[in-house]
Amino acid sequence: MPDVRRTIDAIWRMSSPQLIATLARTVRDVGLAEELAQDAFVAALEQWPRDGIPDNPAAWLTTTAKNKAVDLIRREHTRDAKYTAVAADLATRPPDAPDAVVDDPIGDDLLSLVFVACHPVLPREARVALTLRMVGGLSTDEIARAFLVPSATLGQRISRAKRTLTEAQVPFEVPQPDELPARLGAVLEVVYLVFNEGYTATSGEDWVRRDLAEDAMRLGRVLAGLLPAEPEVHGLVSLMELQASRFATRQGPDGAPILLEDQDRRRWDRLLITRGLAALDRAAQLRRPLGPYCLQAAIAAQHARAATWEDTDWDAIRALYDGLAQVAPSPVVALNRAVAVLMTDGPQAALDELDAVGADPRLARHHLYGAVRGDVLLRLGRRDEAASTLEQAAAHAPSTRERRLLLERAAAAGERPA
Repeated sequence: MPDVRRTIDAIWRMSSPQLIATLARTVRDVGLAEELAQDAFVAALEQWPRDGIPDNPAAWLTTTAKNKAVDLIRREHTRDAKYTAVAADLATRPPDAPDAVVDDPIGDDLLSLVFVACHPVLPREARVALTLRMVGGLSTDEIARAFLVPSATLGQRISRAKRTLTEAQVPFEVPQPDELPARLGAVLEVVYLVFNEGYTATSGEDWVRRDLAEDAMRLGRVLAGLLPAEPEVHGLVSLMELQASRFATRQGPDGAPILLEDQDRRRWDRLLITRGLAALDRAAQLRRPLGPYCLQAAIAAQHARAATWEDTDWDAIRALYDGLAQVAPSPVVALNRAVAVLMTDGPQAALDELDAVGADPRLARHHLYGAVRGDVLLRLGRRDEAASTLEQAAAHAPSTRERRLLLERAAAAGERPA
């Protein structure tokens, strides 16, 4: 029985996004679509252990969910229009071959679901939660654990999001071409937010949450399959694959962070690097101007290609940051560019860059600004200032691991050479 349950769970994880998308296209209501999909899942839990798993589990779930939709809407006479739509859809299929059901166009349905879950009418937190739930196939409890919030809170967040979509009458469709760039940007932002939370956790004891990052990578690959002509989608996939290739070397045996400079590059995942570089090539082959994700992926590719820290082509990285600052200016981009300047022009030039951006209030309490500035001051021999700056950075660090690392660096900076 436990093996059957695990199999059903795995089928649900793989099939639920497409199932919800198919149902949402039919009933035009994302919340109702998810309820129907879950009802079908419950039916599977009851029947499959007894009767065996059907040859086409996804088709079985789809047919079961649509039959439940008919039953539900029949009971709710105010939904006559939706009943008609579902009933008409079922009427076109052979009644004696449910396992042969294949819903088309699956890709379009799933893509519509992604855009609905990331609709701008929703706040960012709700977009993340809804995307992981409906497109990622994660349970409410899994998402709540990932973001360290109570399950009830997360459940309410998802319920409010679905209610907002219904009240706003958000259409279940892919945006029109003139809306696509802005709407796609919101989708990619959600996926990268999820990845970043897994790559560098902003709270809690664990600095890395690899499973969360892998969920984001899975979403990115799905998007790349659905939107093969969009270079920024390939750029995001490339960026995530290349960064994920370093997972094995980003922490020591005790969980302490290991900075990029100190990582053993022989242990980087070559398969992920190969896939990341291939995704970047696909983006380049589309011959469109490089956007923010492609540029960040190109920077990550420079690190991936360098056998050692010393072999890194910092001139190329600095040029890429110049381009990134043009298309997506931000204080964080300026901060990262200062690191490239440190490596090309030395610590004084980097300190000048940091001074130029340090007045930005968005950086004032950013621990990475203090971390970089402390390192630059240390290279200039201003050890007391470096130690003080690193201590201040530690006070702003979001996670225990980063706080500890910065305090250790502050202590080392304060020590006088023998």
